[in-house]
Amino acid sequence: MKRIFVFLVPLLFTLSQNSFAQYVGPNAVVKTDLKQILADPVDDEYVKLKGYLIKKLSSDKYLFSDGAEQIRVEIDQFLFPTQPFDDKDLIEIEGEVEKDFLESAEIDVDRLTIVNP
Repeated sequence: MKRIFVFLVPLLFTLSQNSFAQYVGPNAVVKTDLKQILADPVDDEYVKLKGYLIKKLSSDKYLFSDGAEQIRVEIDQFLFPTQPFDDKDLIEIEGEVEKDFLESAEIDVDRLTIVNP
């Protein structure tokens, strides 16, 4: 019995180490060009953009611009940082493209970061 125990403990330890392994290969491509996103919007595609919130459209919808192009974004109130910012502060947003039938694309923001306050 003791032999089996001595054999099984190292075996179980070795096997359990494999369960903590993670994927380390190339990540999925994240679009960062607003012009490309607007030209060919793909629903639920993950994007990461830098630019400015230039206008509030409704309680949770804003107009986002990268300096050349504009897109509507939806940002939940709890995602806003505690420090105030305005249309002159560079921000970074991450989220998913929402493309509904016969509507222009918008981005459902999952994360908002102020780049230069």
